[in-house]
Amino acid sequence: MFWSRSFLLNRSFLWILFAVNLLGTIYGYMWYGDQLVDTLNNHPLWRIVFVPDSPTASLFFTAALLFLLFPPQSPSRPFRAFRMIIEALAVVTSVKYGIWAVAMIFGGAAQGDSLVLQDWMLVASHLGMAIEGLLYVRFMTFGRLTAVIATLWLLMNNTMDYRYEIYPWLPSVLRDDIAAIERFTYGLSLFSCLIVFLSLQHKKIYWLKRTKRQS
Repeated sequence: MFWSRSFLLNRSFLWILFAVNLLGTIYGYMWYGDQLVDTLNNHPLWRIVFVPDSPTASLFFTAALLFLLFPPQSPSRPFRAFRMIIEALAVVTSVKYGIWAVAMIFGGAAQGDSLVLQDWMLVASHLGMAIEGLLYVRFMTFGRLTAVIATLWLLMNNTMDYRYEIYPWLPSVLRDDIAAIERFTYGLSLFSCLIVFLSLQHKKIYWLKRTKRQS
């Protein structure tokens, strides 16, 4: 089955997934191009970090796939900590921004915005982000503490987005719903953390069962 360990950790499949995520990351930063330029022209330089949400999430996941492709032998403690933080950010941000983007696209459609081919492509790619994060969480090394750290990053990103108005550009029909979208965004960040916590619990059960089968 496509969610089995042997399939998900197959090196050929991991390389395909790595290439897809890398290309998606590059496309994502290009998609944010106009907003990045606008931010550079009208905001302090440091705010640029908080603008490209989805491509940064896929960048984290792309890096996490490298850890699966090239698992380090006897890594140092700082490297283990670095890996756990990258993996936690990869999963938590992929779940959050994957769901958020789809919600914004369909929210715009519900208020009369026309959906074009690019919108459906974004729906498929962002759903893929959320799904792959949840599928691969059981193979990653981070725990609840690093998941909390990743969630704090999300909450800080939310604060930067809505305090300085550098949130992703929205369909025009949603521009009068910013207050509701801000509340939804904070709530989704916490919901994503909860989903990842539940996934980590499932991961624990998964490895306990696997250990019992091997003993």
